[in-house]
Order: sequence, then C-alpha cells, then structure tokens
Amino acid sequence: MLKTGGAMKPRISLVLLFLIGVVPILFSFPTRARLDSQGRQAKRFYLGFDRNIYPGDDAMKSLRRDFAFSGYWLSPPPEEKASTWVGKREVVRSLGFGFLVLYRGRIERELKNSTRANTLGRSDAMDAARAAKSEGFPASTIIFLDIEEGGRLSPAYHSYLETWLFTLTELDYQGGFYCSGVPVKDDGKTTITTADDINDLLLRKSRPFTIWAFNDVCPPSPGCTLPEKPLSPALSGDSTADVWQYAQSPRRKERTAYCARTYAADGNCYAPGDTAHAWFLDLDSATWPDPSNGR
Repeated sequence: MLKTGGAMKPRISLVLLFLIGVVPILFSFPTRARLDSQGRQAKRFYLGFDRNIYPGDDAMKSLRRDFAFSGYWLSPPPEEKASTWVGKREVVRSLGFGFLVLYRGRIERELKNSTRANTLGRSDAMDAARAAKSEGFPASTIIFLDIEEGGRLSPAYHSYLETWLFTLTELDYQGGFYCSGVPVKDDGKTTITTADDINDLLLRKSRPFTIWAFNDVCPPSPGCTLPEKPLSPALSGDSTADVWQYAQSPRRKERTAYCARTYAADGNCYAPGDTAHAWFLDLDSATWPDPSNGR
C-alpha cells in the first residue's frame, strides 16, 4: 500500500485533475462526425423506403423488418388525385417507423412569373402545414417539397422555393427539398445538380433546410440492394444531403446498366420479404432513423 504523505498530495491532486478534466475532453471529440440539418450527430446510417401508394397495414408490418423509416405523402403524389397515406400516421408510427414527410411541388409551367410563384409558394406552404397538423405531425417536423424539375431552376422557381420555405417556417414547421443530385449540362462547359442550385440559392439565407437528393446512377448507387452498412447520403452527389434516394422503381435503364441485375425482371425494386413482388419501392439511406423528425 502506498503511503500518501503531505508532500505527495499536490502531485496526486494534479494527476487526478488531469485524468478527470483533460482526458475525457480529449476523447469526447468525434472523428469524422457528420451532423444532420438539426445538428444531430449521425453515428450510423439508416435504410428506408418511399412509394406513392400506401402498401397496406400488413405490408407495412413486413416492411418494418428491413426499413427504419418510410415516406409519407401529405398531398396527392405526382399523377395521383389523392394521398392514400392520409390517416395512416398512427399506424406507421406504432410500427416503429420514422418518417419522410412529402408534399408535391409545382411544375415549372404552373409558376409563369415570380409574382405567381410567390402566391403559390405561400398557399402551398399553408396547405402543407395544415395537412401536417391534421395528421398529427408535431411542430418542427421537416416537410420535403417534391421537386421533379432537374438541373438549374428558373428565377420564378427560386421565388417559389424561398416563399414556400419561409412561410412554412413561420407556421412552425421546417422545410426540406426532394431534388436531383444527378449532374446535367448547364452551359455546355459545366454541369449542375438541382441540389447544388438550391444550396447556392438558400445557404446564405437565415432559415434552415434539408436536402433529400435522388441519384440512382450506378455508381455511386449500388442499385436495388439493402447494404449491410447503409451508405452515407453524402455519396448522393450532394455532400450536404441528409437523405439519399439511391434506387427508384421502375429503374432508368440509361442510369442503371451497371446494376441492372439487382432489380427484378420487371425493372422494379422490391423488399427482400416481398417474394410476390406486390409493393415496388424506391430505396433511401439517411443520417437519422426519423429524417423528418415526425415521430
């Protein structure tokens, strides 16, 4: 047993102070840490899916075996007149799913000019907030605006996005954008993605937003697969993305030639447990199991 006489106490005190105070600080710094748009550290990545039509309660139980989160349409999806997801939030939540909450954005020809774009941006944001509240989504839920346009967006579309985002924030919800991470020609010499265009427009603004990038080009996409270690959304073509849609149904042949064998014979993507091929899916990877913070 060591004797701790009076001359030894200061030295031991200094050592203890170092061990208690300094060492924990050194080990507390994360390495290569990734933060999502809400400032949360992503220690791993999570798999999810989205589809326009609600697959059914029994199907959702089966899909939960493979996926941490699910898309959820507040508005009618593209080419649909109604959302079959409406009224299903509690079922989806009770199964343990996180959410990717979606609202359909306008197409370019609907906007016409900045004045009309601002009007539509405000009315769409108000409708999205009303729908989210009606479905029981809490304040600060991230609602992703579905943008089907590709490449650089027009000045009118920029106005639409800004008004939509700012109005939604004023209504106590957060805004996100589902947009392309696939590079397209911009001026013959350079390329641009819609995600880059939105970041250039809004990063200097004061309100936060989240990017959900789609990029099904193989590579970087692995195709219709569920990797044991889900891939980082930063590989989507937008390093700021919190969500990456890496596979779509049906597949685009010109983008997926190198991973065609991962899709079913009909060109769609299905969950491993869906042997009957009843529910074709789009596949996603995210920095958080509840990307919309909607639980």
